[in-house]
Amino acid sequence: MTQEEHQYGYLARKDAHLRRLRRIEGQARGLQRMVEEEKYCIDILTQVSAMTSALHSFSMSLLEEHMASCVVDAARAGDAEAEEKITEAVAAIQRLVKS
Repeated sequence: MTQEEHQYGYLARKDAHLRRLRRIEGQARGLQRMVEEEKYCIDILTQVSAMTSALHSFSMSLLEEHMASCVVDAARAGDAEAEEKITEAVAAIQRLVKS
């Protein structure tokens, strides 16, 4: 099964994910507005922290769905794709840990 044919794990919750991303987008616009309005530094940093937390939460949810679907499906197939998906997931986790 190619990537184009695969039903990604996040698709079951696509609408919820899009709502979360729109809220995060709204947080980014709110940060821009706070800077434009010359708000207090600590208030801006508090909102940056909230946005960072929202992005982290979204990424962990997406990673969990990836592991439960794409990685599990590849492992069941037991071919080279399984090793590739595990390596890919490990690299994604490493990037998330660094951020």
